[in-house]
Amino acid sequence: MYIRQVLKENSNRWIDFLKLVFTCIMVVIITFIFSIPHALAIFKKMLEDAGADLNSFESIMTFFPKIVERLDTMDVADQLSILEPNLNLFLMLLGFCGMLLTVIICNKYVNGNSFLSLTTSRSKIDFSRIFFSFGLWSTISVVMIILGYFLSPESYILNFNLIPFLILFLIVLLLIPIQTSAEEYVFRGYIIQNLGIITRNRWFPLIVSSLIFGIIHGQNPEIEKFGGVVFIFYIGSGLFAGIMTLMDEGIELALGWHAANNMTIALLVTADWTALQTDSILKDISNPDSLPLSEVLIPVLVFFPLVLYIFSKKYGWKDWSEKLVGKI
Repeated sequence: MYIRQVLKENSNRWIDFLKLVFTCIMVVIITFIFSIPHALAIFKKMLEDAGADLNSFESIMTFFPKIVERLDTMDVADQLSILEPNLNLFLMLLGFCGMLLTVIICNKYVNGNSFLSLTTSRSKIDFSRIFFSFGLWSTISVVMIILGYFLSPESYILNFNLIPFLILFLIVLLLIPIQTSAEEYVFRGYIIQNLGIITRNRWFPLIVSSLIFGIIHGQNPEIEKFGGVVFIFYIGSGLFAGIMTLMDEGIELALGWHAANNMTIALLVTADWTALQTDSILKDISNPDSLPLSEVLIPVLVFFPLVLYIFSKKYGWKDWSEKLVGKI
Protein backbone atom coordinates (compact mmCIF):
# COMPACT_ATOMS: atom_id res chain seq x y z
CA MET A 1 0.00 0.00 0.00
CA TYR A 2 2.85 2.41 0.78
CA ILE A 3 4.13 2.23 -2.81
CA ARG A 4 0.81 1.59 -4.53
CA GLN A 5 -0.83 4.70 -3.06
CA VAL A 6 1.31 6.94 -5.31
CA LEU A 7 0.62 4.91 -8.47
CA LYS A 8 -1.67 6.94 -10.70
CA GLU A 9 -4.12 5.47 -13.21
CA ASN A 10 -2.50 7.24 -16.18
CA SER A 11 1.04 6.53 -14.96
CA ASN A 12 3.74 6.35 -17.65
CA ARG A 13 6.90 4.54 -16.57
CA TRP A 14 9.24 6.63 -18.71
CA ILE A 15 7.79 9.88 -17.42
CA ASP A 16 7.99 8.54 -13.87
CA PHE A 17 11.62 7.62 -14.48
CA LEU A 18 12.42 11.12 -15.76
CA LYS A 19 10.73 12.63 -12.70
CA LEU A 20 12.86 10.41 -10.46
CA VAL A 21 16.08 11.39 -12.25
CA PHE A 22 15.16 15.09 -12.19
CA THR A 23 14.40 15.00 -8.47
CA CYS A 24 17.63 13.16 -7.66
CA ILE A 25 19.62 15.73 -9.65
CA MET A 26 17.85 18.58 -7.86
CA VAL A 27 18.53 16.96 -4.48
CA VAL A 28 22.24 16.79 -5.28
CA ILE A 29 22.39 20.38 -6.56
CA ILE A 30 20.45 21.97 -3.68
CA THR A 31 22.31 19.91 -1.09
CA PHE A 32 25.57 21.14 -2.61
CA ILE A 33 24.38 24.77 -2.51
CA PHE A 34 23.39 24.45 1.16
CA SER A 35 26.84 22.95 1.83
CA ILE A 36 28.74 25.95 0.40
CA PRO A 37 28.88 27.80 3.77
CA HIS A 38 30.66 24.78 5.26
CA ALA A 39 33.26 24.75 2.49
CA LEU A 40 33.75 28.53 2.70
CA ALA A 41 34.23 28.36 6.47
CA ILE A 42 36.91 25.67 6.06
CA PHE A 43 38.71 27.74 3.40
CA LYS A 44 38.50 30.86 5.56
CA LYS A 45 39.97 29.06 8.57
CA MET A 46 42.78 27.56 6.50
CA LEU A 47 43.59 30.95 4.98
CA GLU A 48 43.73 32.49 8.43
CA ASP A 49 45.99 29.72 9.72
CA ALA A 50 48.25 30.16 6.71
CA GLY A 51 48.63 33.87 7.47
CA ALA A 52 46.64 35.30 4.56
CA ASP A 53 45.19 38.80 4.77
CA LEU A 54 41.46 38.22 4.32
CA ASN A 55 40.94 41.88 3.48
CA SER A 56 43.29 41.61 0.51
CA PHE A 57 42.08 39.84 -2.63
CA GLU A 58 45.68 39.57 -3.83
CA SER A 59 46.72 37.88 -0.58
CA ILE A 60 43.82 35.45 -0.76
CA MET A 61 44.65 34.49 -4.37
CA THR A 62 48.29 34.03 -3.43
CA PHE A 63 47.46 31.54 -0.71
CA PHE A 64 44.53 29.90 -2.52
CA PRO A 65 46.57 27.36 -4.58
CA LYS A 66 48.46 26.31 -1.45
CA ILE A 67 45.20 25.73 0.41
CA VAL A 68 43.80 23.64 -2.44
CA GLU A 69 47.01 21.61 -2.57
CA ARG A 70 46.90 21.03 1.16
CA LEU A 71 43.26 19.93 1.04
CA ASP A 72 44.13 17.40 -1.66
CA THR A 73 46.66 15.77 0.69
CA MET A 74 44.25 15.62 3.65
CA ASP A 75 41.82 12.83 4.33
CA VAL A 76 38.17 13.57 5.13
CA ALA A 77 38.68 13.19 8.89
CA ASP A 78 41.42 15.83 8.87
CA GLN A 79 39.26 18.19 6.81
CA LEU A 80 36.42 17.82 9.30
CA SER A 81 38.75 18.69 12.17
CA ILE A 82 39.75 22.09 10.77
CA LEU A 83 36.81 23.91 12.31
CA GLU A 84 35.70 23.94 15.93
CA PRO A 85 33.55 20.77 16.38
CA ASN A 86 30.21 22.45 17.05
CA LEU A 87 30.61 24.92 14.20
CA ASN A 88 31.71 22.11 11.90
CA LEU A 89 28.69 19.98 12.82
CA PHE A 90 26.26 22.87 12.42
CA LEU A 91 27.55 23.83 8.98
CA MET A 92 27.80 20.21 7.85
CA LEU A 93 24.16 19.57 8.74
CA LEU A 94 22.94 22.59 6.76
CA GLY A 95 23.30 20.59 3.56
CA PHE A 96 20.67 18.14 4.78
CA CYS A 97 18.21 21.00 5.30
CA GLY A 98 18.48 21.59 1.57
CA MET A 99 18.10 17.88 0.88
CA LEU A 100 14.91 17.55 2.94
CA LEU A 101 13.40 20.73 1.52
CA THR A 102 14.10 19.63 -2.06
CA VAL A 103 12.64 16.14 -1.80
CA ILE A 104 9.47 17.47 -0.16
CA ILE A 105 8.99 20.16 -2.83
CA CYS A 106 9.75 17.82 -5.75
CA ASN A 107 7.48 15.12 -4.33
CA LYS A 108 4.61 17.62 -4.30
CA TYR A 109 5.17 19.68 -7.43
CA VAL A 110 6.98 17.22 -9.73
CA ASN A 111 5.20 14.03 -8.72
CA GLY A 112 1.96 15.52 -7.41
CA ASN A 113 2.06 13.55 -4.16
CA SER A 114 1.44 14.72 -0.61
CA PHE A 115 3.90 14.83 2.28
CA LEU A 116 1.64 12.37 4.11
CA SER A 117 1.82 9.81 1.30
CA LEU A 118 5.61 10.18 1.21
CA THR A 119 5.67 9.38 4.93
CA THR A 120 3.07 6.68 5.42
CA SER A 121 0.10 4.81 4.01
CA ARG A 122 -1.87 5.51 7.18
CA SER A 123 -4.50 8.26 7.44
CA LYS A 124 -2.04 10.32 9.51
CA ILE A 125 1.59 10.13 10.58
CA ASP A 126 1.92 7.73 13.52
CA PHE A 127 4.26 9.57 15.89
CA SER A 128 3.98 6.77 18.44
CA ARG A 129 5.84 4.55 15.98
CA ILE A 130 8.60 7.15 15.61
CA PHE A 131 9.01 7.51 19.37
CA PHE A 132 8.91 3.77 20.05
CA SER A 133 11.57 3.09 17.42
CA PHE A 134 13.63 5.99 18.74
CA GLY A 135 13.41 4.75 22.31
CA LEU A 136 14.20 1.14 21.44
CA TRP A 137 17.30 1.90 19.38
CA SER A 138 18.49 4.60 21.78
CA THR A 139 18.37 2.06 24.59
CA ILE A 140 20.31 -0.50 22.58
CA SER A 141 22.90 2.10 21.53
CA VAL A 142 23.43 3.46 25.05
CA VAL A 143 23.76 -0.04 26.50
CA MET A 144 26.32 -1.02 23.86
CA ILE A 145 28.37 2.17 24.38
CA ILE A 146 28.38 1.68 28.17
CA LEU A 147 29.29 -1.99 27.75
CA GLY A 148 32.13 -1.06 25.40
CA TYR A 149 33.42 1.48 27.89
CA PHE A 150 33.49 -0.95 30.82
CA LEU A 151 35.00 -3.77 28.77
CA SER A 152 37.77 -1.55 27.41
CA PRO A 153 38.07 1.64 29.50
CA GLU A 154 41.59 2.29 28.21
CA SER A 155 40.10 2.92 24.77
CA TYR A 156 38.18 5.99 25.95
CA ILE A 157 38.85 9.35 27.57
CA LEU A 158 36.38 11.74 29.14
CA ASN A 159 35.70 14.43 26.56
CA PHE A 160 32.97 16.29 28.48
CA ASN A 161 32.98 20.10 28.65
CA LEU A 162 29.73 21.63 29.87
CA ILE A 163 29.30 24.69 27.62
CA PRO A 164 30.41 23.02 24.36
CA PHE A 165 28.27 20.00 25.24
CA LEU A 166 25.18 22.15 25.83
CA ILE A 167 25.72 23.81 22.45
CA LEU A 168 26.19 20.37 20.91
CA PHE A 169 22.97 19.19 22.55
CA LEU A 170 21.00 22.02 20.95
CA ILE A 171 22.53 21.35 17.52
CA VAL A 172 21.83 17.64 17.83
CA LEU A 173 18.28 18.22 19.04
CA LEU A 174 17.44 20.62 16.22
CA LEU A 175 19.47 19.46 13.22
CA ILE A 176 20.28 15.75 13.54
CA PRO A 177 16.58 14.82 13.12
CA ILE A 178 16.57 16.94 9.96
CA GLN A 179 19.68 15.15 8.68
CA THR A 180 18.34 11.67 9.37
CA SER A 181 14.85 12.53 8.13
CA ALA A 182 16.31 13.92 4.91
CA GLU A 183 18.05 10.63 4.21
CA GLU A 184 14.96 8.59 5.08
CA TYR A 185 12.62 10.69 2.95
CA VAL A 186 15.02 10.46 0.01
CA PHE A 187 16.01 6.78 0.20
CA ARG A 188 13.24 4.94 2.03
CA GLY A 189 10.58 7.38 0.91
CA TYR A 190 11.02 8.92 -2.51
CA ILE A 191 13.36 6.41 -4.14
CA ILE A 192 11.57 3.29 -2.89
CA GLN A 193 8.16 4.66 -3.88
CA ASN A 194 9.15 5.85 -7.32
CA LEU A 195 11.33 2.89 -8.24
CA GLY A 196 8.42 0.77 -7.07
CA ILE A 197 5.90 2.35 -9.42
CA ILE A 198 8.42 2.20 -12.28
CA THR A 199 9.29 -1.49 -11.80
CA ARG A 200 5.90 -2.50 -10.33
CA ASN A 201 7.63 -4.58 -7.63
CA ARG A 202 9.09 -4.24 -4.16
CA TRP A 203 12.39 -6.13 -4.19
CA PHE A 204 14.11 -3.93 -6.77
CA PRO A 205 13.60 -0.59 -4.97
CA LEU A 206 14.53 -2.27 -1.66
CA ILE A 207 17.86 -3.55 -3.00
CA VAL A 208 18.75 -0.52 -5.13
CA SER A 209 17.92 2.06 -2.45
CA SER A 210 20.06 0.11 0.04
CA LEU A 211 23.00 -0.05 -2.36
CA ILE A 212 22.79 3.66 -3.16
CA PHE A 213 22.52 4.47 0.54
CA GLY A 214 25.74 2.54 1.15
CA ILE A 215 27.57 4.03 -1.81
CA ILE A 216 26.84 7.67 -0.89
CA HIS A 217 28.54 7.06 2.46
CA GLY A 218 31.72 6.16 0.59
CA GLN A 219 33.24 9.55 1.39
CA ASN A 220 32.86 9.06 5.14
CA PRO A 221 36.14 8.99 7.11
CA GLU A 222 35.35 5.46 8.33
CA ILE A 223 35.63 4.17 4.77
CA GLU A 224 39.01 5.85 4.26
CA LYS A 225 40.36 4.42 7.51
CA PHE A 226 38.92 0.90 7.54
CA GLY A 227 38.18 0.21 3.90
CA GLY A 228 35.28 -1.40 2.12
CA VAL A 229 34.28 -3.62 5.05
CA VAL A 230 32.33 -0.65 6.47
CA PHE A 231 30.06 -0.77 3.41
CA ILE A 232 28.57 -3.93 4.91
CA PHE A 233 27.21 -1.82 7.76
CA TYR A 234 25.96 1.04 5.58
CA ILE A 235 24.28 -1.21 3.01
CA GLY A 236 22.96 -3.40 5.81
CA SER A 237 21.54 -0.32 7.53
CA GLY A 238 19.82 0.71 4.31
CA LEU A 239 18.37 -2.77 3.88
CA PHE A 240 17.23 -2.79 7.52
CA ALA A 241 15.43 0.55 7.17
CA GLY A 242 13.97 -0.51 3.81
CA ILE A 243 12.53 -3.70 5.30
CA MET A 244 10.98 -1.66 8.10
CA THR A 245 9.43 0.68 5.56
CA LEU A 246 7.91 -2.01 3.35
CA MET A 247 6.70 -4.23 6.19
CA ASP A 248 5.19 -1.35 8.17
CA GLU A 249 3.82 0.51 5.11
CA GLY A 250 5.52 3.78 6.09
CA ILE A 251 8.82 5.31 7.15
CA GLU A 252 7.90 6.21 10.75
CA LEU A 253 9.94 3.38 12.28
CA ALA A 254 12.91 4.19 10.04
CA LEU A 255 12.70 7.86 11.03
CA GLY A 256 12.88 7.00 14.73
CA TRP A 257 15.68 4.45 14.35
CA HIS A 258 17.91 6.69 12.23
CA ALA A 259 17.49 9.71 14.51
CA ALA A 260 18.26 7.60 17.59
CA ASN A 261 21.36 6.14 15.98
CA ASN A 262 22.94 9.46 15.00
CA MET A 263 21.85 11.44 18.05
CA THR A 264 23.21 8.96 20.59
CA ILE A 265 26.51 8.65 18.77
CA ALA A 266 26.89 12.43 18.41
CA LEU A 267 26.21 13.03 22.10
CA LEU A 268 27.94 10.08 23.72
CA VAL A 269 31.09 9.13 21.81
CA THR A 270 33.31 10.55 19.09
CA ALA A 271 36.63 9.68 17.46
CA ASP A 272 39.14 11.35 15.17
CA TRP A 273 38.23 8.95 12.35
CA THR A 274 34.45 9.39 12.39
CA ALA A 275 32.19 11.70 10.37
CA LEU A 276 30.57 12.98 13.58
CA GLN A 277 33.50 14.63 15.35
CA THR A 278 31.75 16.32 18.25
CA ASP A 279 32.17 17.64 21.80
CA SER A 280 30.62 14.40 23.06
CA ILE A 281 30.88 12.92 26.54
CA LEU A 282 33.45 10.28 25.55
CA LYS A 283 36.16 10.08 22.92
CA ASP A 284 37.37 6.80 21.46
CA ILE A 285 41.18 6.97 21.38
CA SER A 286 41.81 3.35 20.41
CA ASN A 287 42.53 4.39 16.81
CA PRO A 288 42.67 0.81 15.46
CA ASP A 289 44.40 0.06 12.16
CA SER A 290 41.55 -2.17 11.07
CA LEU A 291 37.93 -2.66 12.04
CA PRO A 292 37.14 -6.14 13.38
CA LEU A 293 34.61 -7.84 11.13
CA SER A 294 32.55 -8.69 14.20
CA GLU A 295 31.90 -4.99 14.88
CA VAL A 296 30.31 -4.71 11.45
CA LEU A 297 28.46 -8.01 11.42
CA ILE A 298 27.02 -7.96 14.96
CA PRO A 299 24.71 -4.97 14.34
CA VAL A 300 23.72 -6.24 10.89
CA LEU A 301 23.24 -9.91 11.78
CA VAL A 302 22.17 -9.68 15.44
CA PHE A 303 20.68 -6.33 16.45
CA PHE A 304 18.90 -5.47 13.20
CA PRO A 305 17.07 -8.83 13.01
CA LEU A 306 16.25 -8.56 16.74
CA VAL A 307 14.68 -5.13 16.27
CA LEU A 308 12.74 -6.33 13.22
CA TYR A 309 11.43 -9.24 15.29
CA ILE A 310 10.29 -6.85 18.05
CA PHE A 311 8.56 -4.61 15.53
CA SER A 312 6.91 -7.58 13.82
CA LYS A 313 5.42 -8.76 17.11
CA LYS A 314 4.32 -5.29 18.23
CA TYR A 315 2.75 -4.27 14.92
CA GLY A 316 1.58 -7.68 13.69
CA TRP A 317 3.58 -7.86 10.48
CA LYS A 318 2.48 -10.64 8.14
CA ASP A 319 3.07 -11.76 4.54
CA TRP A 320 6.81 -11.01 4.60
CA SER A 321 7.55 -12.44 1.15
CA GLU A 322 4.69 -10.57 -0.48
CA LYS A 323 5.60 -7.25 1.10
CA LEU A 324 9.33 -7.52 0.42
CA VAL A 325 9.57 -9.23 -2.97
CA GLY A 326 6.03 -9.21 -4.36
CA LYS A 327 4.43 -7.00 -6.95
CA ILE A 328 2.79 -3.73 -5.97
